[in-house]
Amino acid sequence: MARASAGAANPYGRTGVRIVVAGDRGTGKSSLIVTAAAENFPANVPPVLPPTRLPEDFYPDRVPVTIIDTSSRVEDDGKVAEELKRADAVVLTYACDEPSTLDRLSSFWLPKLRKLEVKVPVIVVGCKLDLRDDNQQMSLEQVMSPIMQQFREIETCIECSAFKHIQIPEVFYYAQKAVLHPTGPLFDQETQTLKPRCVRALKRIFILCDHDRDGALSDAELNDFQVKCFNAPLQPSEIIGVKRVVAEKLPEGVNERGLTLTGFLFLHALFIEKGRLETTWTVLRKFGYNNDIKLADELLPSSFKRAPDQSVELTNEAIEYLKGIFELFDNNQDGALRPREIEELFSTAAESPWEKAPYLDAAEKDAFGGLSLDGFLSEWSLMTLLDPSWSMENLIYIGYPGDPLSAFRVTRRRRLDRKKQQTDRNVFQCFVFGPNKAGKSALLNSFLGRPVSDNYNSSTEERYAVNVVDQPGGIKKTLVLKEIPEDGVSKLLSDKESLATCDIAIFVHDSSDVVSWKRATELLVEVAGHGEDTGFEVPCLIVAAKDDLNSFPMAIQDSTRVSQDMGIEAPIPISAKLGDLNNVFRRIVSAAEHPHLSIPETEAGRSRKQYHRLINRSLMFVSVGAAVAIVGLAAYRVYAARKNASG
Repeated sequence: MARASAGAANPYGRTGVRIVVAGDRGTGKSSLIVTAAAENFPANVPPVLPPTRLPEDFYPDRVPVTIIDTSSRVEDDGKVAEELKRADAVVLTYACDEPSTLDRLSSFWLPKLRKLEVKVPVIVVGCKLDLRDDNQQMSLEQVMSPIMQQFREIETCIECSAFKHIQIPEVFYYAQKAVLHPTGPLFDQETQTLKPRCVRALKRIFILCDHDRDGALSDAELNDFQVKCFNAPLQPSEIIGVKRVVAEKLPEGVNERGLTLTGFLFLHALFIEKGRLETTWTVLRKFGYNNDIKLADELLPSSFKRAPDQSVELTNEAIEYLKGIFELFDNNQDGALRPREIEELFSTAAESPWEKAPYLDAAEKDAFGGLSLDGFLSEWSLMTLLDPSWSMENLIYIGYPGDPLSAFRVTRRRRLDRKKQQTDRNVFQCFVFGPNKAGKSALLNSFLGRPVSDNYNSSTEERYAVNVVDQPGGIKKTLVLKEIPEDGVSKLLSDKESLATCDIAIFVHDSSDVVSWKRATELLVEVAGHGEDTGFEVPCLIVAAKDDLNSFPMAIQDSTRVSQDMGIEAPIPISAKLGDLNNVFRRIVSAAEHPHLSIPETEAGRSRKQYHRLINRSLMFVSVGAAVAIVGLAAYRVYAARKNASG
């Protein structure tokens, strides 16, 4: 595998690299810059140079370099700090003939960069090499090794002499290279191994290039890979040489079919160790990766264009593909993907997407932590609902073969669904409201087949639960329950569009506690009023939890009055503790499928509607009166015309 050619167009998406040179007074900063730009050692240099630009053809990567000199005066400290914060790379200088300036790197300059939170590559440069004492026995490696151990941000160390033109162009070449081909994202200096995200990306590239899926890159596949990445084929002797290098160091890296994944990863680690980072970066960029080793933004739509009350779902095509992936990775054919199988499935993604909230523990799992097919598809539905771009990115990572956009559909607006009195959605989002200790979390746990705990733990964060709900006629719908903590309701409703993403809301109360009931009805009125004010009205249901306990006095009368007054169904009694859920999830989906029904009406909303009806009736009378007047006028004109004609 060869490097990219020197004459290739700039593939980095950069208009330039900004390198800031800093260090103690008299360490040779300005002389270094002038000699690099003019290729002559200056007799006299000003204390601080203006910005110096090296043309794009100065180095093989053809990216212009701007070098910023800095002042050593204490009064200019603020200005130097601002320049350092704007740097793409920092060159720190010390004088080879003054050991104290080297000590100052670790006692002052490198800590200063950390304090300023300057997180860019650092190149340490020993200037005035020609003035160093010849009796100094320690090598550069011996001198710098302890400093580099302490400060991992140091990318390279180099010694130079502006006076004798020793290694001057190399200083800024290494600085530019550290920006365009950074080590940090690829390689862990401490363990001397490829970083996990780099391994994941290279594994995906390997699989994409292994056209016959036999677990090895044949000579032909290696050659195709070389042409794609470097625009030049490999000679047969070069292929033999590559495989020989791998086989000598790592026998399992090559087999009778070709270069294995282990060998492919070993080669890239070897390139990086030898300082040929541009080789690995060229490969990654050819396959669409950015500097964070994630798919570049231009490969993904910036966003799915949709109104606030539209959502994104997977198409049947995507679901069929995911069913195939499920079967492929279900190694023991037990109908569930265990955690190690999930990890293997996402081993080509930038990271495993379901290892943190809101996806962690959001779907039903078996005793071994495995996801059934319904649970697997539910997680994908949740990810597509909450972050369709992230869902698309992961679909690409796991090898979706078609146009990624064909895997997604944008639903019709919920407002239009209400008007048409039907919906074609397959995924419904239900907001779960209720006071503390009402039984919201128990409801979500029951939805996921989890036991109800006797110990109360207050939910302080929004939480999701997703599962497939079987409807009559064998139809499957996906239901997403979003638990809203009581103290999070005000924040939620402060957003005008907060209910736009909601298909249905339920209000849970402890049926044995009158205070819980009153608070639940307050929340119902609050949410219903918000829907009326914003135009994002949603169907609502009341859930009377803890039905295994004695109801509070007047419970039936109060709940009947509220449901009748607001025009919604009577509360649904459930007992999560006894497992008596009264088909609540099927009833939630059924209500969501009829978006024009079960919409509560508040007193304010009712008054507003009566007012609008009154206004409309008045306008109708005005328009009818006007029409009568116009007809009368027309009749008079006809009569007058006839009379004149007969006369």
